[in-house]
Amino acid sequence: MSVVTRFAPSPTGALHIGGARTALFNWLYARGRGGKFLLRIEDTDKARSTDENRQAILDGLTWLGLDWDGEPSSQAANAARHAEVANDLLAKGKAYKCFSTQEEIEAFREQARAEKTSTLFRSPWRDVPESDHPDAPFVIRIKAPRDGQTTLHDEVQGDVTWANDQLDDMVLLRSDGTPVYMLAVVVDDHDMGVTHVIRGDDHLANAFRQNLIYDAMGWDKPVLAHIPLIFGPDGKKLSKRHGATGAAEYQAMGYPAAGMRNYLTRLGWSHGDDEFFTDAQARDWFDLGGIGKSPARFDFKKLENLCGQHIAAADDAALLQELQNYLAATGADPLTETQTDGMLKGLYCLKERAKTFPELLEKAHFILTSRLIEPDEKAAAQLTDVSRGILSELTPQLQNASWTRDALEGVVASVAEAHDMKLGKLAGPLRAALAGRAVSPSVFDMMLVLGQDETIARLQDASA
Repeated sequence: MSVVTRFAPSPTGALHIGGARTALFNWLYARGRGGKFLLRIEDTDKARSTDENRQAILDGLTWLGLDWDGEPSSQAANAARHAEVANDLLAKGKAYKCFSTQEEIEAFREQARAEKTSTLFRSPWRDVPESDHPDAPFVIRIKAPRDGQTTLHDEVQGDVTWANDQLDDMVLLRSDGTPVYMLAVVVDDHDMGVTHVIRGDDHLANAFRQNLIYDAMGWDKPVLAHIPLIFGPDGKKLSKRHGATGAAEYQAMGYPAAGMRNYLTRLGWSHGDDEFFTDAQARDWFDLGGIGKSPARFDFKKLENLCGQHIAAADDAALLQELQNYLAATGADPLTETQTDGMLKGLYCLKERAKTFPELLEKAHFILTSRLIEPDEKAAAQLTDVSRGILSELTPQLQNASWTRDALEGVVASVAEAHDMKLGKLAGPLRAALAGRAVSPSVFDMMLVLGQDETIARLQDASA
């Protein structure tokens, strides 16, 4: 069987990080098995669906590196097909016309609440013959079983059983002829050939209602996998109070996509004790059996740690391209050609310990800034009359030095020794002169990246 998974977001809001993880799980499962990953925009809520949100979802998936097969489909555009299935069920006697008004249904529920009985509506029209139907608006309802129970197997939750008397005769088609979401999902999944439905466990109850349609139509059912929701550090459903919840927000905060993929994959799924892994490993290893039943807790420290490892391991050219994309996403100026060249030369000493792109840019300040260097407060404190004098002594020796790390370390060490200083004591003024920062990469790395002419020019500026 060729695997087909789908991600079906609603364009009524931004791409939530929980939705991003659902998409990722579907993508990994399909890609790891040579299958298809489809994207369906569930835009039946016309009042709340917007083109802006649709584009934000596509942009979020693209940032995460999740490619989909074919064009994204629109659920709303398939309404005629959904209605066709509802009418087919009606013709087969698997569904019926219900003429109960909203006022009658609400009156029933009010009485049920008063009597403390079930508010599950039982339509009086279920078995009324066509000849006795009034000429009035109606909805089409499916005929749900009234007794017994239904058991569905879920790859994450195991066997789940539901009492049939807790299932209502769900509306399939509204009185205006428009299909309901529950019907649309099943028809679309069937028509798109979806073999595995991987989604949040908040849809588990829906699975039993949707199962009614599969049974009534005699369709093959997809494999179900309902994954636990993501909780915040406090054990409550992830929300704005915990910080960022949208995928776009994480891009704007400068987390690399590879680190985000790694973290979200590990969030609720495990492969032994592996924490850091590549996309190729994730595709090879990912399976439904590795998904836990309990909600996963979002941990920013773990996210940052993994992102730092991915930055350190990244290909320099690819990392620089993603950095440029980050700048564009946040509205910042792009790197100039000179800055781009400097970054490519310097990434070897910038990637270690940078967990986000803002941290990477801060470490690269010495490359991105230009003369005259304006030192920050801590760096300026390093540039005393004494240290300036030492820098002016160092400059002519560097002019004659071979521009290798060993040679540079030797020159600086000899000047420090002449002043009875440890090498580390001289590093502070050198950082201030070269980067304008008290914290920076190694002074020797900065010298090698900047080159001889620029290094000497900055030292001369600082010692003047």
